[in-house]
Amino acid sequence: MKHVVIVGAGVIGLTTAWYCRKRGWEVTVIDRKPAQRDGCSYGNAGMVVPSHFVPLAAPGMIKLGLKWMWNPESPFYIKPRLSWDLLSWLWQFRGFCNSQHVQRVAPVLRDLHLASRSLYEQVQAELPGGVGLSQRGLMMLCRTQHGLQEEATGAELAEKMQVAAQVMNADEIAQLEPNLKMTVAGGVYYPLDCHLSPATLMANLQSDLERQGVVFHWGTDVTGFDHSHGTINAVQTTQGDVAADQYILCAGAWSPTVGQALGLRLPMQAGKGYSLTLENPCELPKLCAILTEARVAVTPIGNSLRFGGTMEIAGLNESIGPRRIQGIVRSVSQYFPSFGPQDFSHVHPWVGLRPCAPDGLPYLGRPSGWKNLVVNSGHAMMGISLAPISAKITAESLDGPADSVNSSSLAMFSPNRFTRGL
Repeated sequence: MKHVVIVGAGVIGLTTAWYCRKRGWEVTVIDRKPAQRDGCSYGNAGMVVPSHFVPLAAPGMIKLGLKWMWNPESPFYIKPRLSWDLLSWLWQFRGFCNSQHVQRVAPVLRDLHLASRSLYEQVQAELPGGVGLSQRGLMMLCRTQHGLQEEATGAELAEKMQVAAQVMNADEIAQLEPNLKMTVAGGVYYPLDCHLSPATLMANLQSDLERQGVVFHWGTDVTGFDHSHGTINAVQTTQGDVAADQYILCAGAWSPTVGQALGLRLPMQAGKGYSLTLENPCELPKLCAILTEARVAVTPIGNSLRFGGTMEIAGLNESIGPRRIQGIVRSVSQYFPSFGPQDFSHVHPWVGLRPCAPDGLPYLGRPSGWKNLVVNSGHAMMGISLAPISAKITAESLDGPADSVNSSSLAMFSPNRFTRGL
């Protein structure tokens, strides 16, 4: 049996391990954190979103970033610091914030999200304990008429791309959530979107992988690689060397650091996000939602309710910014008047780092110069949504060309795209 080592045990790493096992590979997973952890894959909003086919690098993002830069409670914030990597990333990000980029990548992102949605249905059926999948759709909630008009434009684009979308007024939105008080002008309903429980997904994947004999090295840092003539012979770690036939880099925001030992150029910034989870909310919606003007995601997970938001570009820094939390709490009461600051007074904030490439696309494929290495990283805010299809493509690529997506579409996710100046 051929052996693959996967660096990283977030949702991308675990789903990749799961699909590698399905294809008959012996699997070892290495992660810098302990088995009991709460990284980026745990406290997120858990949304699977075919409606989100526009990448982070989109028209208007630079303008928004400059506008919000001076507001410590804003949903998008770039912390000024002396860093060549940050300056380079910002320059590249600026170059991708245009309509041509969106037109090129949106159809492919849509197809990948839809493929992941279908795969989650299979995972829900096959994985012991499931993933807590709820297929009730998503609401984009708008407080203002201006916000509703902007979302209606997005809905028109979605319909053109054959992603179902329905623009609704406040009364129609209320019919979808009759037990939830809302202060909104209206919104857009995306029936194909769905949500799951990130903690359930992660726990059940890890348990099933252990049952299948996957070996985990927890609390283990990668220190380098033994390699020769374009072939990796072993991963060097703080717990010793681990040899295999193939290697997959799924280390999230830490992927560029790990990849440096192999000369990989993977431009990436860590986008810090926060979430607050109410275990006994005063009201519990049925659908997940996004508070559009505030950029806050709302997800019912069992009997709890999670509010997540912000994109803070501040380096590999997991400290909690109280003003960011205040911004989320303030926004919630503006849309849901039954909730107030007192509801969150005893909630411990979660923080996680999303790996963001400058073009808003993941790195997916084999980097040039290495015969037995695949990269699967950089999914930004779409890690949960794109995890199954990214994992399936990666597992397929170990044996040859991936057959879940055509090669021309896969080329735009190449880990070589910045090396070769594309």
